[in-house]
Amino acid sequence: MLKTVYGTQGMMVAPHHLAAQAGRDILREGGNAVEAMVSAAATIAAVYPHMNSIGGDGFWLIHEPGKAPVAIDACGRAAAKASRDFYAGLEAIPSRGPSAALTCAGTVGGWAEALQHASGWGKGLPLSRLLESAIEHARSGIVVTESQAALTAAKLDQLRDQPGFAEVFLPDGQVPTAGSLLKQSRLADTLEQLARAGLDDFYRGELGRAMGQELERLGSPLTTADLAGYAASRVKPLEVAVRGARIFNLPPPTQGLASLMILGIFDRLGVTDAESFAHLHGLIESTKRAFRVRDRIVTDPDRLPADPQSFLEPTLLEKLAAEIDPTHALPWPDPASPGDTIWMGCIDGEGRAVSFIQSIYWEFGSGIVLRETGVNWQNRGISFSLDPHALQALEPGRKPFHTLNPALARFDDGRMMSYGTMGGEGQPQTQAALFSRYAMLGQPLQQAITAPRWLLGRTWGDTSTTLKLESRFDPALVQQLRDAGHLVELLEEAFSDTMGHAGALVLRPDGVIEGAADPRSDGCVAAL
Repeated sequence: MLKTVYGTQGMMVAPHHLAAQAGRDILREGGNAVEAMVSAAATIAAVYPHMNSIGGDGFWLIHEPGKAPVAIDACGRAAAKASRDFYAGLEAIPSRGPSAALTCAGTVGGWAEALQHASGWGKGLPLSRLLESAIEHARSGIVVTESQAALTAAKLDQLRDQPGFAEVFLPDGQVPTAGSLLKQSRLADTLEQLARAGLDDFYRGELGRAMGQELERLGSPLTTADLAGYAASRVKPLEVAVRGARIFNLPPPTQGLASLMILGIFDRLGVTDAESFAHLHGLIESTKRAFRVRDRIVTDPDRLPADPQSFLEPTLLEKLAAEIDPTHALPWPDPASPGDTIWMGCIDGEGRAVSFIQSIYWEFGSGIVLRETGVNWQNRGISFSLDPHALQALEPGRKPFHTLNPALARFDDGRMMSYGTMGGEGQPQTQAALFSRYAMLGQPLQQAITAPRWLLGRTWGDTSTTLKLESRFDPALVQQLRDAGHLVELLEEAFSDTMGHAGALVLRPDGVIEGAADPRSDGCVAAL
């Protein structure tokens, strides 16, 4: 069983061990937390390609001691040609293929914005060093994980015929077996070009022109002009006060509001026993209230129907908490949103920290892999609706709804926590489970992540809205939940990918860093 890891000079946690080690190595060479995260982000795009890509989006929360946290929104907007007329005759945007690739890829722009924010932190390592690990793994080959092999097989009918996919991800036309070697030479070339020309080349240089022209040629609404007009932005994070801490998360278009609301509502229920009926029931019922607000409010930040921070005011959270029946479940027929991604965290020796998330939405995103650059493009834009009256109505230049939401917490006793998870609809719920167990109910950090988890709604392409539980829960507790009216679905797995891949780092006032990785992932904590 995994145990909490300790360090003093820096720490990195990621859902793939090679990404964690890449970030740790940057810290060892005197790099700062942002530089380490860029290295890990590039590396995990190479070694965990079913979960993320440089053709996706990203979000950052950056902590610097003595200063307010900084958030970076690296979400790509819908293409100028991505109008409802472009999809005329369709009831919904296709989930795979060139027409599913309708939003700019923002994550590389987010790397650039984060590095700019961190300029002057330490000696400043060159970009070529930050991308070195990713280039090496893409060029020499990655070892295919069990999750990559399984998801490639499960989604093969959707992916095999997408432009460029088979050439990269189906060697010899077959699903790669777990443990086999898979090379991505064109992605390595692209990363080398970024190392030489700079990250801006992805949008306004040779790479941007090549990708834009190929996307347009394939039938995507994206063009070179869309890429040339993109830039990530620094935004003010949302925040909420709970017992002994203040928690920060990303504003719209992410569902960070929901993550904060769940914990803000739950905190007011006064639960004291971890893993009790009151603990699970309270968080599940808090989730329902938070999701109903999210589904009315969260959209493109330029089109918000209300100020999201206003839903984190104590009076509203107390009102929502008072509505929760401590013994009975609120009926839950509401639909949910899918999504797949990775979360990573880093703390450097100066106490600077990053909570970061990167995604291509569904596994392998749109499925298209650009032949000239080896970039697998996201399908985040399928969260738009072709209904002009919908909250997420498709319009050129709009930002899509994002499940992504990295979290940070500052404790009254001086601790600082970076935490998060992948898992679409499950992200706010897993964050709530992790934080409540560790910060509110006193569990050790690794136990808080390892303990059995639940999911209300869907993830990994599942469409059901049941309450899914891992098989390790006490049968008596499961029965209590059923008796309270929860529609429980007991999963066969003790550690299920359905519950996401979480991680957390905590910097204590004495300088000791605690770290925990998820046994459900292929990751680890790498410490100095």
